[in-house]
Amino acid sequence: MVRQDCQPRHACAATHTKGRRMMIKTVAAMIGSAMFSAAAQNAPAPEPDPKDTEVWTADLPRVIPGSSSSAPSDAIVLFGGQYLSEWVSTTSPDKPAGWIVSGGTITVRPGAGHIQTRRLFTDYQIHLEWRVPASATGSGQGKGNSGLFLASTGIDSGYEIQILDCANNRTYANGQAASIYKQHIPLVDACAKAGEWQTYDVIWTAPRFAADGSLLSPAYVTALHNGVLVQNHVEVRGESVYAGKPSYRKHGPAPIKLQDHGDAVSFRNVWVRPLSARASLPRTEPTASPAQSQSQSQP
Repeated sequence: MVRQDCQPRHACAATHTKGRRMMIKTVAAMIGSAMFSAAAQNAPAPEPDPKDTEVWTADLPRVIPGSSSSAPSDAIVLFGGQYLSEWVSTTSPDKPAGWIVSGGTITVRPGAGHIQTRRLFTDYQIHLEWRVPASATGSGQGKGNSGLFLASTGIDSGYEIQILDCANNRTYANGQAASIYKQHIPLVDACAKAGEWQTYDVIWTAPRFAADGSLLSPAYVTALHNGVLVQNHVEVRGESVYAGKPSYRKHGPAPIKLQDHGDAVSFRNVWVRPLSARASLPRTEPTASPAQSQSQSQP
């Protein structure tokens, strides 16, 4: 009996041979592809091009650095050694500051009250130098006491970095110089002795509030005392209080305040660099001209 699907016989053999050849080619192609894929996977990755991570489009504003006695070119000089025209009385913001200007310094006039900037600020960098008189007497919180209020929210309220003689003058750790008063102890004691000038360099990030007064984000402080880091981006828990727990209440841009605590602490070379666009002037303009401010000084 003759098979009907392979007529004639040589045609059937040729068909089988052709099929085997095609199968061999397919298998060979698959093997070649697999070998190429394996080789590609094992090949070393191309070296990254450093140009891919270079940013050339940023046009940075130019700031000329200051010196030990001068401010950077973009800073607002709050006290440069002559006038108190950037400051007003905290109790009566329509009146000039009543502290003593003499020899390039501002000195607390005990009993005259706190002073604050006539400008309002949100986030900023501030530099100031302060000195407790060498003749200071007393102990603990009663020796060379003042304060830098990073945002004043009232006559005696706000967020305070303590100023105090703390060289061989023991007090509670969260109330010594460079503390965020009653909240954060400084990382180290970097105090100089009374009679020597000391520096604070502070970065202040103001709190943010929702329209209903709820807190959106807390305030943060980074501070250096005499060039030494003493507060490292610490979270402020609210306004500084002498007794009780700190808390927040809604406010906007605020003045910077220096405290009259009854001690003749002196200041010089005070400047601020706003870090947001929300530094502005309050509605009440200062009443003191440079000449009037000069009259507040004494020889």
